[in-house]
Amino acid sequence: MRITALAGGVGGARFLRGLRAHLDRTPTLSNATVTVIGNTGDDINLFGLRVCPDLDTVMYTLGGAVHEDQGWGRADETHAVQGELAAYGAQPQWFGLGDLDLGTHIARSQWLGQGLSLSEVTARLCARWGLPDRGIRLLPMTDSPVETHVVIDGDGDAPARAIHFQEWWVRMRAGVPARNFIAVGMDRAAAAPGVLEAIREADVILLPPSNPVVSIGIILGVPGVRDALRGSPAPVVGVSPLIAGAPVRGHADACLTAIGLESTAQAVAGLYADFLDGWLIDDADAPALGFAPRLEVQTRPLWMRDVEPAADIAGEAVNLAVKLRRHRPGANPLAGE
Repeated sequence: MRITALAGGVGGARFLRGLRAHLDRTPTLSNATVTVIGNTGDDINLFGLRVCPDLDTVMYTLGGAVHEDQGWGRADETHAVQGELAAYGAQPQWFGLGDLDLGTHIARSQWLGQGLSLSEVTARLCARWGLPDRGIRLLPMTDSPVETHVVIDGDGDAPARAIHFQEWWVRMRAGVPARNFIAVGMDRAAAAPGVLEAIREADVILLPPSNPVVSIGIILGVPGVRDALRGSPAPVVGVSPLIAGAPVRGHADACLTAIGLESTAQAVAGLYADFLDGWLIDDADAPALGFAPRLEVQTRPLWMRDVEPAADIAGEAVNLAVKLRRHRPGANPLAGE
C-alpha cells in the first residue's frame, strides 16, 4: 500500500508516528510505504541559517529524537549557543534554537549554499534518522522559498503591516488578530520533485490533524497540488484538528477566524470539500454528523496523548480509506490488504 499524507508540524508528526506504528503492527500492512508532503511555509531565516520547523518536527518525531513534552525540537537539548547570541545582543531571541537543533540548521544551510535543493537536503537529513529504512519519505511541498506572512493592524493610526508567521505564532502567540495570511513566493513556486506523483500514484491519501489554514492550506496553494488531489483515484480521508470547536494545541481557531470561518470540524471539512471523501471527527462533535451527504463522516475520540491512541486513530483513517476505495466503481484491491 502506498500512503501519501499532507502534514504540518506537531499534530501531523504525532499522527504520522501513530500511522507508522499501526502499519508495523498490522501484518498485511507492514510493507506499506508512507510519503509525507511537508509544509514549508513556516520556514524562516534566523542568524543566517535556514530553519524549516515543520519538516524538522516530522523528521525528529519519526526518527525518535523529538522533545516529547514540547512536541518539537530535540530531546535532551541545551541552549548554550542561544545564550551566547543573547549576550551579544543578537536578535531575535523569541525563537529558541537548541544546540543539537542548530546542527540540523547549519548542515541544511551549508548544503543549500552548495547548490543542493531543499528536497535533496531533506533526504540527507532524514537518512541520518532512519526514515527511509522505515518506509517513510519526507518531501518538502516545494523547493522554492515560500514564507507565510500574517497581516495585522498597525499601532494607533499606522497602516496594517505584514510580519513573518513565526513572529505572530511564537512571539505573539497568535494573540493579535490576523487580517489575512499571505504565502510570499507562492507565485514563483512549483511542486517539489515527487510531490504530484506521490498524490497521483497513492492508494490512500491522508490529511492528519494539522492546521487547516497555515499548514495544509499552504500546501494546497502549491501549483498543481489541489488539482492532483481532485484527480487522484485514491480516497482522501482527513482527521479533524478540532475537538469540540477548539484546537488540541496551537492556534487553529485564530487562523480560522482570520479567514472568516467558525472554529468547527464542519468548517474545516469545507476547506477540503472539493476532494475530501472521508472525515474523522471527535465524539464531542457528533452533532455535525450528516452535514455533508457526500462525505463519509465517522466519530471517535481524537486525543493523541501518546503513540497508541495515535495509532488507533491512524488505523481508523486507513480503514475508512480502504472502505471508500472498495466502494468506488472499478476500484482495484489495495496492495497489502
